[in-house]
Amino acid sequence: MSRRRLPAIPRALALAAALAASVWLLGACGKPGGDAAAAKAAAASAALPPLLLAAEDLRSVGEGTLSQGPVITGSIQPERRADLRAEVSAIVTQVLKDNGEPVKRGDLLVRLDDTAIRDSLASAEEALRASSQGLEQSERQYQRLKTLQAQGMSSIQAMEDAEMRRNNVQSDQVAAKSRVATARQQLQRTEVRAPFDGVVSDRKVSAGDTAQVGKELVKVIDPASMRFEGLVSADRMHEIKLGQPVNFRVNGFPQTEFVGRIKRIDASANATTRQVEVLVAFGEQQPPRVAGLYAEGRIEAGTTTALMLPEASVVRAGDATHVWRVQGNALKKVAVKLGERDARRGEYPVLDGLAAGDRVLRNPGSTVSDGQRVEFAAAAAKAPAASAAPAVSAPAASAAQVSSSAPRS
Repeated sequence: MSRRRLPAIPRALALAAALAASVWLLGACGKPGGDAAAAKAAAASAALPPLLLAAEDLRSVGEGTLSQGPVITGSIQPERRADLRAEVSAIVTQVLKDNGEPVKRGDLLVRLDDTAIRDSLASAEEALRASSQGLEQSERQYQRLKTLQAQGMSSIQAMEDAEMRRNNVQSDQVAAKSRVATARQQLQRTEVRAPFDGVVSDRKVSAGDTAQVGKELVKVIDPASMRFEGLVSADRMHEIKLGQPVNFRVNGFPQTEFVGRIKRIDASANATTRQVEVLVAFGEQQPPRVAGLYAEGRIEAGTTTALMLPEASVVRAGDATHVWRVQGNALKKVAVKLGERDARRGEYPVLDGLAAGDRVLRNPGSTVSDGQRVEFAAAAAKAPAASAAPAVSAPAASAAQVSSSAPRS
């Protein structure tokens, strides 16, 4: 039995109709599904227990001052610092100061072995004594021959020979004095002393170490001369001038905002980083007494006003940024667009997503949900009192009703 084959065109039309019907059915089925998912999410948020908030849990978004200027980063370093090194080769015999100990100018810090240098000094002093005696003797002989030659009792040649011997001995005496001075100087260099009042910041040696010439022994700094040594991008050099105010924060002092002024700008940029060193002097505030602390701030080339948001209120998920805003009696997840962080205050300018006066969670947790109901602590405290009032007044109402129904005399 032979089968009849459908023509090509009707078969194609039938296939297109079936495909269109499938697409319509999928769309019809998907649309209610999306509404159902949204309704399910809303129902889940409504089923969550209400979030109890106090006044300190919220922060009102308001305008603040935003500094405009280049960012400066660096560390706190002392202006007066000394790296004391060995000037003679000797063994370290004594270390009298340790890290953190205060010192006065002239205090002995490290003592080196001076046995060989003392021997050299004694030898040089003995040579000086011998040359001084020889000079006195040659001087007397020269004066005697000079007197005899004036009386015609000695030749001129003898007098000139005596004068030459005297000059040679005099040269030996000068050389002996130089050797004595050198030996005494070397002896003084075996005692390393503090060059100014300050604090020992880094002790490099211990008793028994061998100190070669140039070996670092100890560092001394003056904590009262601290300054902010920062780096600024060379691209922002046109905004920097001497005397400009700088607002910065220092690690270890989170509650203190330091203010200083530009004291010096380096004349050359770093060939690798293309940054320029800028020295900032502290203002009236007491500077930190610890060197090496990291500091970050901004040079105030100008200021403007903008909506500011602290970093603690911002929630980041990848590249997306959002906050939790209290809208009525519910939480709302709001996407925001932030500007560059203000290093001085640690806040971000809000470019889009919030308005002045909006209330956001100060420190949002990970368990909050979009659409979750919120209750405030003051309202929650008043609710039990309001529910207790009718219960107390009910007997009073009953008593009033009984008294009104009683017969009047």
